[in-house]
Amino acid sequence: MIIIADSGSTKTDWVVLDESQNEVFRTNTIGFNPYFVTSVDITTEIAKNEELANIASEVKQVFFYGAGTSSEANREIVRIGLNGLFTNAEFVVDHDLLAACYATYMGKPAMVCILGTGSNSCYFDGKEMREETKSLAYILGDEGSGNDLGKRILRAYFTKKMPPHLAKAFDDYYKLTVEELNKNVYQNKFANAYLASFNKFVVEHKDDPFIQKIIYDAMTGFIEFQILPYEEARNSELNFIGSIAHIYEPIIRSVAAQYHLTVGHIIRKPIDNLVEYHKNYLINA
Repeated sequence: MIIIADSGSTKTDWVVLDESQNEVFRTNTIGFNPYFVTSVDITTEIAKNEELANIASEVKQVFFYGAGTSSEANREIVRIGLNGLFTNAEFVVDHDLLAACYATYMGKPAMVCILGTGSNSCYFDGKEMREETKSLAYILGDEGSGNDLGKRILRAYFTKKMPPHLAKAFDDYYKLTVEELNKNVYQNKFANAYLASFNKFVVEHKDDPFIQKIIYDAMTGFIEFQILPYEEARNSELNFIGSIAHIYEPIIRSVAAQYHLTVGHIIRKPIDNLVEYHKNYLINA
C-alpha cells in the first residue's frame, strides 16, 4: 500500500492507495510539526488511528509533507516517527510548501502561498521551488495565518482596543484571564494551534468593520512580508492553499488588488490535488 499525507500544525490528512493506485480509505490525525512534537509523539499518535495501525505492515511507500520540515534535522524527526509504525516502508518526507506547489500547479509558474494555522510562500516554476523569504514561524512570522489573527484578536481584547459589543461577546464566550492565556501560550508546546483557535471568533464576526480591518491588516502583512520580496510576484498568479485563505478569499483578493497582484485559485484542502499529482508523476518514479 501507498500513503500520501499532508500535515499542517493542526491536522494531517492521510490517503491510502493500493498497489494499483486505487484509493482504499482516507483519514485524519493531529498535525505533526517537528518543532512541537517528537518522533515518539508521531509514532504514538499515528498508532492511535486504528485504520492506519491495521494496515501499517502492508505499507510500502509513504509520501509525507508537513509544516516545519524544511530542514533535514526536522525531516529526520518525522522519518523516525513514521518508521516507528510503518516498518516496511520507504519514505519521502518534505515541506508542506512543496505539497502546496504540487497541488496548485496548473502548467505554468506561479507564486504558491499557504494560509492555515501558519503561513508561508514560495515561487514554483513547475520543477523547482524557491523561497525568497524564510518562514519565521508563529512568534516572529506567520503573517495572515490563523495564529496571526488569533494574536491580533487577543491583543485587541486585552488592550481594550476592541469595541464594547465585541469585547462583551468575546468575554461571554471565552471567560479568558491573562493568567490562563499566558499559561496556554508560554507553557504549551502547541501554542501556535492554541492561538489559531481564536480565529473562530474572527470568523463568527467577520462582517463587523473592526474585525474586517483586523483581517485586512493581517493579509496586508502577508503580502508585504511574504509576497512583495519576490520579483516574480508582479507577473505571476498567486495561488493559495489553506482554510484561512478559503475563509477570507474576498479580503485576500481585495488586498492583492491594492498591490496590483493577481490571485489565481484558492484551494482549501490540497490533498485531492496532491494525490493526483503523485499518481501522475511520483509514485514508482
